[in-house]
Amino acid sequence: MRLQFWGAVRTVTGSMHLVETASGRVLLDCGMFQGRRAEANERNRNFPFDPASVDAIVLSHAHIDHCGAIPSFVKRGFKGRIWCTDPTADLCEHLLKDSGFVQEKDAEYINKRLRPGEPRVEPIYTQVDAIESLQHFASTGYGGTVTPVPGMKVTFLDAGHILGSSALLVEVTENGRTTRLGFTGDLGRKRFPILRDPQLLSNVEALICESTYGDRRHGPTEDAKAILLGHLQRVFRRGGRCVIPAFALGRTQGIVYTLNELYNEGLLPPVPIFVDSPLGVNVTEVFRRHIDVMDKAARAVVEQDGDAFGFPRLSYVKDVEDSKALNTMPGPLVIISASGMCEGGRVLHHLKHTVSNSKNLVLLTGFQAQHTLGRRLQEGAKFARIYGEEVPVLAEVAKIDGLSCHADQLELTEYVTACAKSAKVFLVHGELGAAEVLQGTLRSAGVPDVTIPDRGQKFEL
Repeated sequence: MRLQFWGAVRTVTGSMHLVETASGRVLLDCGMFQGRRAEANERNRNFPFDPASVDAIVLSHAHIDHCGAIPSFVKRGFKGRIWCTDPTADLCEHLLKDSGFVQEKDAEYINKRLRPGEPRVEPIYTQVDAIESLQHFASTGYGGTVTPVPGMKVTFLDAGHILGSSALLVEVTENGRTTRLGFTGDLGRKRFPILRDPQLLSNVEALICESTYGDRRHGPTEDAKAILLGHLQRVFRRGGRCVIPAFALGRTQGIVYTLNELYNEGLLPPVPIFVDSPLGVNVTEVFRRHIDVMDKAARAVVEQDGDAFGFPRLSYVKDVEDSKALNTMPGPLVIISASGMCEGGRVLHHLKHTVSNSKNLVLLTGFQAQHTLGRRLQEGAKFARIYGEEVPVLAEVAKIDGLSCHADQLELTEYVTACAKSAKVFLVHGELGAAEVLQGTLRSAGVPDVTIPDRGQKFEL
């Protein structure tokens, strides 16, 4: 068995790892690369190998940086099956169609503003391409085992990161010998709201492990709820608006769930709250259909309230005119909108109407990758380039780490030492600094063989 790393290596985006055996080629994740526009455009349009040469794809979960390149992959010749959990399949239906729609609309917006002679921008893929790719999906429940190619079994375990997220156990039998490869996907946290705790992989000889927060520790989620309330109370006192960039999948539902708790506790100030994301609305409906894979506390909220993702003062916005109206609505108010790294979607329009007023707050609640607008705002940029215009940043920008659904350094270390202490460990899905810190931490914890691969690097297992 040969393993080759093509995405989310020394960065947190574009997850893509190729497993080759005598029987076929299987891709673990097929994620969209997010970052500098020119580099992202090049990476997402051109694959480093022929998609038609891949026999199957196995998805860890439905975040766009793990599944978002699938329509382009199919468009360029992939003909095999795409295996994942049942919730992931349901989520991808909405995520991929929305991704195609956003690309079409962003290209349309930019093309309207081109100077004479400038080349037109074409979407990487369209909604039609996304719909075509959905015909390739096949799914199973947690604990289910599939056979992507002869001689390979893949079992899906709960990764506790988002709804439907999986850690993958890949077992390859060749020449009478079975090799066990583990892939954490994006690993979640213990006792995190809504989700069940991550399940341990066991007895693996090699492990592909994420390292997003390999260099830091999260605060308790209980602290994050109090910090969120404090931020909201502060901006409400000055009559401002709070814009929360949040991925429509996972983070939006986590924030709404936390606001629901604050409302039930009588702590939430009486201001309107909007989830402005057609995708967020659709994803939340998928969450409601899969209550069975949530934790006991979330199921108890549903039994008591009927809905863990809705309460008075909260409105879900789908219509584009209603979305535009939010930009002229006086504060205080809260707008939760995608994307979480401020790289596309409706949140860009809201930021354009928010960042130049010092009464307002941009509240970042997740990891911001290098070269994204979210990262520039987090690092104190004085101007934000939004749809080709330089907008002064006068609003307050704050960040909450405790809402992250990624395992931190301690949780990653505990996971690896529990299931792969004597395995060969490959650290992916982390910026180089974070991966290097986690590499040192794991070695100190008794895990001797820890590698940070380069893009395109191959390993024999």
